[in-house]
Amino acid sequence: MDLKQSVKTASLNKSTYINLRWIGILGQFITINSVKFIFGFEFNFILSNVIIFIGALSNLYLIYFYKKPILTNITSFNFLFLDIIQLSALLYLSGGILNPFSIFLLIPSVFASSNLNIKTNIPLIFITLILIIFLTFYHHDLPKPLNEFRISLYYYYAIPLALIIALVFLNYFAFIFGQETNLRKDALDKIQEVISKEHELVSLGGQAAAAAHSFGTPLSTIKIISHDLFDQFKDNNEVKKDLELLVSQVDRCNVILKKLTLNPAIEDDFLDKNKTLYDYINEIVNSFKEISNKNFNVDKEQDSNSFEILKSVEIVYGLRNFIGNANKFANENIYISIRSDSQNTEITIEDDGPGIPKDILNKIGEPYIKTLKNKDSKKSGLGLGIFIGKTLLEKNSAKIIIRNSETRGGAEVKIDWENKNLKKLV
Repeated sequence: MDLKQSVKTASLNKSTYINLRWIGILGQFITINSVKFIFGFEFNFILSNVIIFIGALSNLYLIYFYKKPILTNITSFNFLFLDIIQLSALLYLSGGILNPFSIFLLIPSVFASSNLNIKTNIPLIFITLILIIFLTFYHHDLPKPLNEFRISLYYYYAIPLALIIALVFLNYFAFIFGQETNLRKDALDKIQEVISKEHELVSLGGQAAAAAHSFGTPLSTIKIISHDLFDQFKDNNEVKKDLELLVSQVDRCNVILKKLTLNPAIEDDFLDKNKTLYDYINEIVNSFKEISNKNFNVDKEQDSNSFEILKSVEIVYGLRNFIGNANKFANENIYISIRSDSQNTEITIEDDGPGIPKDILNKIGEPYIKTLKNKDSKKSGLGLGIFIGKTLLEKNSAKIIIRNSETRGGAEVKIDWENKNLKKLV
């Protein structure tokens, strides 16, 4: 999914939006009535309360008549537009741009910038801009305790100018951060999807093992009968070959079932069990060797500490992503080294490829990034694999450094664990 597709999915949660509007309406009601009855300021008190009441009615419409849990872009625009108009009407009756609460005019468009489509947000920004200018020149007097209230024209026109600048900058930053949040959420959803598929495979393996255990007894019976038949008809050349084939196939089935059995005394390649990181790296590398013609060089220090950890789908998948990236971009060689002492364990993955482009090096590890310099579309990506691998490993206490290798020429990934954190997985 690219940026445009992600933006199209933007929407507002109805319950959250309703609660925020109730807070705003209640604040307006308390402020208007406090100014009137506590401070005794003179302004159009009745019409102001009518405007607040209209806002409350619109919220009740959302609660009782709008049945969808999510507000679409169009519906969100309509209600945010109503919020801007309602607040502008209150400001018009109570001093216009000089009213200290005029800053709240910026909230609906900023809120839209972080949650909605840019096509929804831009009209709201322009509407807010127009209303700020309108309220600068057309408004009732500011409620005040005295008959005379004077303010310098420099300060008077500085207020709308400050609001307009704040409107532009706040919306820009809200839009940028909102899109980054949406993209990261989408990438995290993909991680959950990947992990759920991995767990389904493990579950499927368990079911296969259970089925293998159930097949053990009838297959043993077939084996006994086939051997008896072979002994009886071994001199009969017409059926001897068929019986030999039957016996060999039964033996082959036994070998397969032993690999799938749940019996812990028999080796099990796909079920979770304790292994060292070196064993996991070898398993991952062997799976790539079947589909790749590149050279994998796995190096382990002779005096490295070796201890077993519980097989983690997240760690295995995270390592697989980085090794898969090295395989994808390497010219011929992938170098993997494992170093461990009493305190730390470090895995380094390098390749002899072109390395990470400089224009994305400082953003590496973020989802949906793409270099502008890569001409090979088959090797281009959105950085999602690195993001997934980095997120999964960091979730399991790893520290990740991604950079260009000084010795191999390609990319370099260093994955470091404190041994005490790894041993918690046992």
